[in-house]
Amino acid sequence: MLKAIHHVAIICSDYPRSKAFYTDVLGLKVIHEVYREARDSWKLDLEVSPGVQIELFSFPSPPPRVSRPEAQGLRHIAFAVEDLDAAVARIEAHGVVCEPIRVDEYTGKRFTFFADPDDLPVELYEG
Repeated sequence: MLKAIHHVAIICSDYPRSKAFYTDVLGLKVIHEVYREARDSWKLDLEVSPGVQIELFSFPSPPPRVSRPEAQGLRHIAFAVEDLDAAVARIEAHGVVCEPIRVDEYTGKRFTFFADPDDLPVELYEG
């Protein structure tokens, strides 16, 4: 049946700003980028880890979506990191504000949240 998550698709409001965020701030590697003229849309495939991707899309005037963690639907995207302190320092060096680091009461692992340029909740989870 299911064997893994292949990708997460994100539609952004400002393609250059979001592309810079996911490549420069988060350090994701560009796999492929294409402009789809018929849709007036960019599609950017970014590698999170081998076999796992973020698909970043732009569309003209996308409608806003409620994105707070407790809204119905997709809650947030989480990335595993080896060193949470180093990851937070890297992200904050780009002017991104991270929430205070917390500890998962069930696993004992540390984590934090921040927002992407469209206010999508993003989590870093150590371990």
